[in-house]
Amino acid sequence: MIVPQAAQTSAAVADHYDELDSFYRDIWGEHVHHGYWVTGQETPAQAAEALVWLVAERLRLSPGDAVCDIGCGYGATAGMLAERYGVAVTGVTLSAAQAAIAATRSPAAGRLDIRRQDWLRNDFADAGFDRAYAIESSEHMPDKPLFFAEAFRTLRPGGLFVVCAWLARTAPRRWEMRHLLEPICREGRLPGMGDQADYEALLGQAGFELLTVDDISRAVARTWAICLRRLAGRTVADRRYLRFLLDSNAGNRVFVLTMVRLLIAYRTGSMRYCVFTARKPG
Repeated sequence: MIVPQAAQTSAAVADHYDELDSFYRDIWGEHVHHGYWVTGQETPAQAAEALVWLVAERLRLSPGDAVCDIGCGYGATAGMLAERYGVAVTGVTLSAAQAAIAATRSPAAGRLDIRRQDWLRNDFADAGFDRAYAIESSEHMPDKPLFFAEAFRTLRPGGLFVVCAWLARTAPRRWEMRHLLEPICREGRLPGMGDQADYEALLGQAGFELLTVDDISRAVARTWAICLRRLAGRTVADRRYLRFLLDSNAGNRVFVLTMVRLLIAYRTGSMRYCVFTARKPG
C-alpha cells in the first residue's frame, strides 16, 4: 500500500471536492469517474455511462433491491441505476457541494436517498443492503480495512459488492513512486493507494468471496488526456480558471499537476484500474 508523505484525512477529502466543485463538473462531468471505452468510438459522456453499465452488470440488479453507492459524488450514477433498474439507492458523500446537487435528482423510477456522511462512521443497519458499490472512492478512505468491513456488515448474506479502484502496479519502480504514485496520493487526497493483491487481501479479510477482477486500465486511460484538453480550453475561455490557478490560497489547485501525473502513470503502466466483484457468503 502506497501511503503519501503527508497524512490525508476525510476532512481533507471533503475540502478537495468542495473547493474543486465547479471545476470538476466542467472538466470531469457529472459522474466524476473515468470513462470506459468499449469500442473506442464512444464520446466521453457515453464512456462515462459505459462504466456505470459495467458496474450494473456486475451487481446483477433486480427491481426493489436496496443499493448503497459509497462515495456517490453528484448522484448521477445512483440516479441512472435507480431509474433503469427500479432499485432504491442510498448515496453517501463527504462533500457538501456534491450532496446538495445529488439531492436535487429525482429519478423517474426507483428511489434515491442522498446522505452527507462519512462511510467509515455510518449508522446503517446490519444486512440492510442487497447490493453495494464504490466507484473510485475506496482510494479516499483513510482506513481501508474498515471500508471493506463496513461494506460486509451492511450487506445481506449473498449480497454483491463492486469496487472500481485506482491501483498501483505491483512492485513499482523508485522513479514511479517518487514522481508519480506518491505525489498522486498526496495531491489527490488519497490516504493510500493499493495494488490488486492489496485489494484482494482486504476483501478476503473482511469476509468476502472474490468472484471476478476486471483489469480495464487500457479502456479508461484516455480519460486524463480528455480532461487536460478540456482544462486547457477552459483556461483560455474562462478567467475563473486562470484566477484559480494563480491563487496561492487555493490549496487544491495542485490537482492540475496531478492530472498530468495520472496521464503519464497510465501510459507507463505505473497505475492500473480494476473492477472487483465480490459476494458476502450466505
